[in-house]
Amino acid sequence: MAPESGRLSVCATPIGNLGDVTLRVIETLRGADVILAEDTRVTHKLLAHYDITTPLERFDEHTAARRTPEVVSRVRAGAWLALVSDAGTPGVSDPGSTLVAAALDAGVLVEVLPGASAVPAALVASGLPTHAFYFGGFLPRKAGERRRLFDGLASLDATLVFYESPHRTAVSLMALAEAFPARTGAMARELTKLHEEVVRAPLPELAAQIGARETLKGEVVLLVGPPAAGEAEVEIDEAAVRARVDALVATGASRNAAVKTVAGELGLARNAVYAIAHAKS
Repeated sequence: MAPESGRLSVCATPIGNLGDVTLRVIETLRGADVILAEDTRVTHKLLAHYDITTPLERFDEHTAARRTPEVVSRVRAGAWLALVSDAGTPGVSDPGSTLVAAALDAGVLVEVLPGASAVPAALVASGLPTHAFYFGGFLPRKAGERRRLFDGLASLDATLVFYESPHRTAVSLMALAEAFPARTGAMARELTKLHEEVVRAPLPELAAQIGARETLKGEVVLLVGPPAAGEAEVEIDEAAVRARVDALVATGASRNAAVKTVAGELGLARNAVYAIAHAKS
C-alpha cells in the first residue's frame, strides 16, 4: 500500500543469503515508485528472486553528489523512493548516509527498515567481546594513515571492526598484527553464504595463516579484540626493528633468518617482526 505522502525508505537487504530479508522490506520494494541501488545488477538478482518489478535507478558513490538534490525533490513532490545498497543496511560505508542527511535537512520523511548487517553478524560470529565495539569502515590504504588510526585506537576498550576487500586482507592483517601483536583477531568472510568462514587466532598467527593463502574471495570483515584488563600494549620501535633486520640481511642472512634472530633479540613474536620487516613505510 502506497504511503499517503512522499518518503524515503532505507531498506536493509541480505548480505549473502537471499532468505535474510524481512517481509516489510519486500513489501516496500514492491510498493515503492523507484528503487535506488548501488549496483542495479546486484539488486536485480534480489528483485528477480522475489518477483519484484519496481524500476531500478543507479545511486552510488559516483552519482550520489549529483543526484541527491533531485532525489530529495522527488520525495518532496510525493514520490516514494526506496534506497538499498549492494548488501546490508544502506548508510553504513556507502553514500546512503549523505542522502539520508539531505532528506532530513529538507524535512522529508525518512524511514529505516532494519535487517541484515555484516558488522553485528561478524562481531557475534567472532566470539570476541561485545560489551563495546568500534566500527571503522574500510581501513586506510596508506601505511601512515593506518598507523595513525591504530595509534588512536590502541587504548580503546572495545572490539575493533573493519571492512576489507579480499585482495587487501593479508596486508591489512599484517598491519593489525604489527600494531596489536598481543591481541586476538578474527577474519569473517562470505557471511551467510555457502562458503562462510570465520577464523580466529592471535593476530600474528592469523596474519601468517591468511597471508599464506594463494587466493581469498568474498566480502571480508576483520576484527581485533580489546586489550586485556590491565594489559599494556607492547611498545615496538618499528624503525629499529626494520633497521636491525635489514642490517642482518646486508651481512648475508636470509630475511627469514634475520626475522628469527631479531625476534629472539628483542623478545617479540616472530610474526610481528616479520610483519614489520615486510611493511611498506
